[in-house]
Amino acid sequence: MNEEELKRKFQAIEDNFNLAIISNNIDKIKECITEDWVLVDSQGGIIPQERFFYVIQEGLLSHSSMTKEILRVKVYGDVALVIGRGKNTGTWQGKPLEADEWVTDIYKKEKGKWLCVLTHLTPVK
Repeated sequence: MNEEELKRKFQAIEDNFNLAIISNNIDKIKECITEDWVLVDSQGGIIPQERFFYVIQEGLLSHSSMTKEILRVKVYGDVALVIGRGKNTGTWQGKPLEADEWVTDIYKKEKGKWLCVLTHLTPVK
């Protein structure tokens, strides 16, 4: 698969992940990630999925929009590194949230399906 085909393939995977996140539905999000997925960001550091799910479940965090433009994909066997630029809106603790971030998602192929293992976010300055 050439670079453009890989970008299109993972753009579709990322678009599905984005839809799961903005659904604010934990079961839909779990369909896109591994059991040990973690989020890393500049404010919270390493955030285990249990903590991420807790803030969604409690209504502290919700997303209303999320987009990612995939800029680079490298596949190493059953592991893929996906880098893009993401923008999202929503609320955090009842206050409006808007983010423009560099996103690195690491995927692992499990039973024929690409699942996200780690998401790392860096704010665009």
